[in-house]
Amino acid sequence: MARLHLVDGTWELFRAHHSPRPSRTDPSGRDVKATVGVVESLLRLLGDRAESVTHLAVAFDNPIESFRNDLFADYKDGSGVDPALTAQFDLVEQGVAALGITVWSLDEHEADDAIATAATTLAGSFDQIRILTPDKDLGQVVQGDHIVQVDRMRDREFDEQGVIERLGVPPRSVPDLLALVGDTADGIPGLPGFGAKGAAAVLRRWPHLEDIPTDVSDWDVTVRGAARLAATFADRRDDALLYRRLATLVLDVPLDLDPSALEWQGPTADVWATWCASMGASRLVDRPRGHH
Repeated sequence: MARLHLVDGTWELFRAHHSPRPSRTDPSGRDVKATVGVVESLLRLLGDRAESVTHLAVAFDNPIESFRNDLFADYKDGSGVDPALTAQFDLVEQGVAALGITVWSLDEHEADDAIATAATTLAGSFDQIRILTPDKDLGQVVQGDHIVQVDRMRDREFDEQGVIERLGVPPRSVPDLLALVGDTADGIPGLPGFGAKGAAAVLRRWPHLEDIPTDVSDWDVTVRGAARLAATFADRRDDALLYRRLATLVLDVPLDLDPSALEWQGPTADVWATWCASMGASRLVDRPRGHH
C-alpha cells in the first residue's frame, strides 16, 4: 500500500532537544543534540517495517514566527526558545536533506500548514497519508482512516473516530474547539470558562462558532454554567472568530507536491558521509538502507 508520511520537523526538533539523552556536540563544539536526534528519529522511521515508508517529507518552521503573528500579538514566537535550539534550525534542515528526504522550510506559513496542504492535496494519490505529530490542530485534516495522525512517542494513531474520541468533536470542528478552549502550544488563549468537555458538548450541538446562539435561552444543550458561557461567548464572539482563524490551517501553501518528488531513494553516499562527519556522527553512515 502506497503511503505518504508527513513529519512535523519542528516538533521533532523540540522533542529531541528536551529529551533526556546526553548532550552532543560536533567537532567544533557546537550543540547538535537536537539535530542528530531528529536525524536518528527519521532513520528509525525509515527502518520501521510496519510503517513501510516509501514517500515522505519533513516540514520545519524557520523561523517560528508566521503570518499569524501579524494577526495576533500574543501568538507563539521564538522569544522563549533556547538559543542553542534556535541555532540548529538550519542545521537540522541540512541533515534531513542530506538523508535524501524532502524538506519544506516555512517562513510565512507554519509547518502544520504545509502538512495540511500536502495531506489534503495528495489525498487521491496515496492509499493512506500519515501525519506524524501529536499536535491537536492537525486533527482538522483527518479523513476516515485515509488521512490519519500518528503520535510516535506514545505509539497512538488517530483516524477520524480517534479524533472524536480524543477531542470530543469531529475534524471539521477542531478549529472551533481550539478557538473556545485555547491552545497553549500556539499562544491561543481561548475564552474564559470554556473547558474541553463543555466546549465539545456545545460544538457537537452546533458544529461551528457561527451556529452557536448568543442568547442562552436558545441553548438546548446541557452544559455546566451554560448561562455564563453563553454570556461570555456573546461578549467575546469576535475574539473567538479570530482565534479560530489562527487555529485554521492553510490548505494552499505553495509546495512541489509531485508524488514522485517525495519518493525516498536514500541519500547520496558522499553527501551523507560528509554530513555525518561534520556532526561527529560517523556511526550513522551505514544506517540508511537506500544509498545511491
